[in-house]
Order: sequence, then structure tokens, then C-alpha cells
Amino acid sequence: MWHNYPIFVLSPGVKILLALAIIWSIIWKGVALWKAARNSDKAWFLIMLIVNTIGVLEIIYIFGFGKKNRQSLSQGNGQQI
Repeated sequence: MWHNYPIFVLSPGVKILLALAIIWSIIWKGVALWKAARNSDKAWFLIMLIVNTIGVLEIIYIFGFGKKNRQSLSQGNGQQI
């Protein structure tokens, strides 16, 4: 019964690569969603939650847009975060 599913036709190396890609994506997505929630970036949160880019969009947010929002928050109220 299970031999009809295409995932089981893949070689062991491809299965390992696929598993690593999934783990990579989950880690980056978790960190980016956490940062977006802390920064109150609802649009970024929803986009990253829905769109799967294997971590690319999440990395862009973390190192690009996530820092800018944090700096603007700290400058707005005079406190450092």
C-alpha cells in the first residue's frame, strides 16, 4: 500500500536533503515569526506564515527589516531595547 506514494521512490540521499531543508526552514521561520510578533509587524507575520521560501524571506526579514523596526521603536520612546 505505501509503495504507491512518490516520497518512497526517492533515494536515501534525497530524503536526507529534504529533511534538512524542512528543518532549516522551520528554524528560520520560527525565529522570524517570533521577531515579527515582537515588533508588531502583522503584515510580515502573515506573509511569512503563509509563504514558504525555505528560509529566504525569513532571513531577509531578520537581518534587514527586523532590525530597522527595532531601531525605530527605540528612537521613538527614548529607550534602548
